[in-house]
Amino acid sequence: MGRVYRLGQPLAVAVVFLILLAVPGFAAQQGGDKKDNRPERGIALYTDYSGIAVARGETVQMDMTLENKGRTDENVDVRIVSVAKGWKATLKGARFQVTGVYVPDGKTKALALTLDPDKGIGPGKYAFQFEAKTVDGKFTSAYTLNVEVQERKTGADNIQITAAYPVLRGQTDARFEFSIEVMNKGDVERTFNLAAIGPEKWEINFKPAYEQKQISSIRVKEGQSQNVAVEVTPTQNAASGEYPIVVRITSGDSKAEVKLTVNLTGTYKLDAGTPNGILSLEAMAGKPVTFSLFVRNSGSAVNKNISFSSFKPENWEVKFKPEKLEALAAGEMKQIEVTIIPARQSLVGDYSVGIMTTGEKSDKTVEMRVTVKASSAWGWIGIGIILLVIAGLAFLFVKMGRR
Repeated sequence: MGRVYRLGQPLAVAVVFLILLAVPGFAAQQGGDKKDNRPERGIALYTDYSGIAVARGETVQMDMTLENKGRTDENVDVRIVSVAKGWKATLKGARFQVTGVYVPDGKTKALALTLDPDKGIGPGKYAFQFEAKTVDGKFTSAYTLNVEVQERKTGADNIQITAAYPVLRGQTDARFEFSIEVMNKGDVERTFNLAAIGPEKWEINFKPAYEQKQISSIRVKEGQSQNVAVEVTPTQNAASGEYPIVVRITSGDSKAEVKLTVNLTGTYKLDAGTPNGILSLEAMAGKPVTFSLFVRNSGSAVNKNISFSSFKPENWEVKFKPEKLEALAAGEMKQIEVTIIPARQSLVGDYSVGIMTTGEKSDKTVEMRVTVKASSAWGWIGIGIILLVIAGLAFLFVKMGRR
């Protein structure tokens, strides 16, 4: 009778689990089927706003959305059916004029719509019609956009000022340059006068974009804009903080303003040296020599994490006490001790040792001249040798004289 091999319970469970994983769609069935209620096919063409009002001479730019509302990928033909008289209309994707779009199921594609009026277009209502159609012609979506053109208002509405970056941040000794766009929303070419109100004694100048000459006015054609650079130079003693600057543009009775802000972080500057101003000292080979070094924060911002290092001859040692300073307030000064130990084999002569002070965004180097001299013991030894030589000669002379 043959043997019967039985699988243990854990092994049987593992086999069943592997079989279930191999069955297609088992995992999906376990979680329950999610029903997709979308139709098999369907498309829609639209903009966010079906009706808009613009000033006379203003170009209309907005996104037009093409949506695939079905469960099938579609190739869709898009066209502009009718354009109001005196207008030009374009539909673009990236930099290309679009006539057809591929839209995966459930996705949308955005097209850039531009409506550009001729110069003579006056106030009134204008309609633009668009159509999207699948390549097989079975599904179509039509859309109408209404544009109302209104007369431009007089006064401040005739001028528009836009600042690309209205807040700039930097050190007190920096020069700040804002870029503003001045738009003439009127019906005629005009001259705009430029003025600015800022902190006392600050220097504020206007310049054409990418040019260095200073200007006080610009001339802008109707419906167009021009970029102007606003150059701001704070005073040297300006404290850290936020400083508002108001740029005012005027033309006749029309005026407009824009607020700019300079955020000063202060200046970072360190000074270092010896209290008596002497940058030289004497030392002996292998013997330590100590001197005092002051470190002063001559900037307007707190200087943190100030460390010390040195550039020295080979085998020399330089020690600092303390080894670092946590922070120095503006105008504050502290004193440290620097110990220099020349190498034992150093020859007599002059050597250069650089003491470097490194802080936050600033540093200072002090160069010390160290003169290594011979030990005084050698001087006494030399004197002793000379005395011995003299004594020996005297002894010889006395002895020779007796003979």
